[in-house]
Amino acid sequence: MTEFPASLLNGYADFMSGRYIEERERYQTLAETGQKPHTLMIACCDSRSAPETIFNCGPGELFVVRNVANLVPPYEPDGQYHATSAALEYAVQVLKIRDIVVMGHGRCGGIQAALDPLDQPLSPGDFIGKWMGMLRSTADQIPSTDIMTQAERQTALERVSIRNSIANLRTFPCVRILEEKGSMRVHGAWFDISAGELWIMDSVTGDFVRPKVTAPEQTMAKAAS
Repeated sequence: MTEFPASLLNGYADFMSGRYIEERERYQTLAETGQKPHTLMIACCDSRSAPETIFNCGPGELFVVRNVANLVPPYEPDGQYHATSAALEYAVQVLKIRDIVVMGHGRCGGIQAALDPLDQPLSPGDFIGKWMGMLRSTADQIPSTDIMTQAERQTALERVSIRNSIANLRTFPCVRILEEKGSMRVHGAWFDISAGELWIMDSVTGDFVRPKVTAPEQTMAKAAS
């Protein structure tokens, strides 16, 4: 039998002796009653930007969909295989999610591939090339490095891509109808890996701004005063 990665087994041992003991009742309740997450999070596969870690969420709180570059394809009921669309459908129709967040991040490899496609595909299937093709026309509109640095171009496309995915979300009838009724909210967010900064998309202007948050130590200080 192939040897299972030791680092994962060690991590599991730590989990069972630590967090699982602390949250045993929650896990048992979730097993018996099912999941009732409050938010659908559409995030990137990148190992550096895990939503559960960034938002400090426990089990059962987030319904997470991760794909290369956190893309949402447009609504296409064409009989093909659509993993992100299937997850979206389940989250909205079965879990009754009422908040959806599309979260991108800095230094995204998928976005870099959209800006500067490889001369040769990584494999005969060219799965990443085809997937990132959804952004090709958008990437072509980002000014060249004669005007912007490569880092500036990438950050720009990372954020524009979030707005593009939100626009695609609204092509799904289940999202559009609920949002028009006021019972569904769609959000955009961008996480800077190096600085740990979270930027939130303004729902009116589309600009990304830093939210005002209170650090835990500040909250404790206020409570004690």
